[in-house]
Amino acid sequence: MAPEVVYLAAEGAAAALPFSEAVRVDHTLYLSGQLGTDAALRLVPGGIAAETRQALENIRRVLERNGGSLANVVKCTVMLADMAEWPAMNEVYRTFFTEHLPARSAFGATGLALGARVEIECVAVLPG
Repeated sequence: MAPEVVYLAAEGAAAALPFSEAVRVDHTLYLSGQLGTDAALRLVPGGIAAETRQALENIRRVLERNGGSLANVVKCTVMLADMAEWPAMNEVYRTFFTEHLPARSAFGATGLALGARVEIECVAVLPG
């Protein structure tokens, strides 16, 4: 039997973007990368720490809209505009994963959308 695949559209201003906010395959939720943007898709001020916090809040909201939470995250990929900002990103990141630490990869990128400092994507296994 083929797995159930559901493409989940974004809400608000993000709905105009040319990708799904997340894709659910059975109980696994694959989230598109999240930047540290507000509801109008503007980067929040304050640099890497503020952008990391906002990106993770955006991830939390996507998970909650789809019946999950940060506790369901099993893997994250972090893309940084500057690897020298890894310690500051990591300091904020750790405050969001208090029950467990998902597997994670982090790498530097030569550029991120909107001039962002960080983009984070996750995979979560939803209850079912």
